[in-house]
Amino acid sequence: MNKGWKYGIGLGMVIVLLFMANLLIGSVPIPVSDVFSILMGHEGEKASWSFIVWESRLPQALTALLCGGALAVCGLMLQTAFKNPLAGPSILGINSGASLGVAFVMLFFGGSISAGTFSLSGFFSVLAGAFVGAMLIMGLILFFSTLLKSNVMLLITGIMIGYIASSAIALLNFFATAEGVQSYMVWGLGNFGGVSLQQMPAFALVTVAGLFGSLLLIKPLNALLLGERYAENLGINIRYVRNWLLVITGLLTAITTAFCGPVAFIGLAVPHIARMVLRTANHNSLLPVTILSGGAVALLCNLICVLPGEAGIIPLNAVTPIIGAPVIIYVIVSQRGPQRFN
Repeated sequence: MNKGWKYGIGLGMVIVLLFMANLLIGSVPIPVSDVFSILMGHEGEKASWSFIVWESRLPQALTALLCGGALAVCGLMLQTAFKNPLAGPSILGINSGASLGVAFVMLFFGGSISAGTFSLSGFFSVLAGAFVGAMLIMGLILFFSTLLKSNVMLLITGIMIGYIASSAIALLNFFATAEGVQSYMVWGLGNFGGVSLQQMPAFALVTVAGLFGSLLLIKPLNALLLGERYAENLGINIRYVRNWLLVITGLLTAITTAFCGPVAFIGLAVPHIARMVLRTANHNSLLPVTILSGGAVALLCNLICVLPGEAGIIPLNAVTPIIGAPVIIYVIVSQRGPQRFN
């Protein structure tokens, strides 16, 4: 059994433990026996416990697992494609595009979108704004990818597009009402509780499809580690692979940001954690372990956010930097960091 399989099995066990901890720990204590009974389809000792498990804790844990894996694999693919250890899901401006879409809905349209007899309000309007904004930015990036041959130039273009989106958000905040600004700030803090049990099948289907698509890129990603010219000599169509990579990362970033807000650091830091653990750049083992590591880190962050008792819930983006920032600092200051990446 190789190292990747050993760590994969170990991470699987950690994920199961963290998943169960997410179901057990919260402001309302529920006995372990009752949680298992509820999951088996039986009623708990209290009717409210069934509602808490099915409508709150289970969807939140599943969302954290899927969102963490999706953001982590996006970071890994972008770091490999652009040969930049600081590349992440937000580097191409897709996160900023989603944030801009939400800013338009909350700050410009007042929280609702209307077109004739069609109308969206509340959560669904925010979801629609985030998804449309992210996909529009992804469309721009794909357009520039047909004009630019250099990955470095495309990366810089994505950063500039992100700056433009951030400037537009700042202007919308300046002219918006205090209530709209407050709502937008709450969304920007991140939250794994944005997917209900009824929405979970659609969210899971899109996310799993994106993760499966990333697995199909393992061979081209390994070839890119040796350089673009070498990859072309192996018959790899660089532009085709890059465009598919952008579609997958754009779709995964859009769906996770739309439902969960702009989650920070998971996509940037988790690939480095996987590299440090495996000590390899081979995507055959690195990519699956990165997906599992992302799910485990997201579950841990969600567990830290949900404080027991009446203390409340810590914002997600107040927790993720505590785990992610030290990893990035280590990568930057460590002399072995660049060698491990290459």
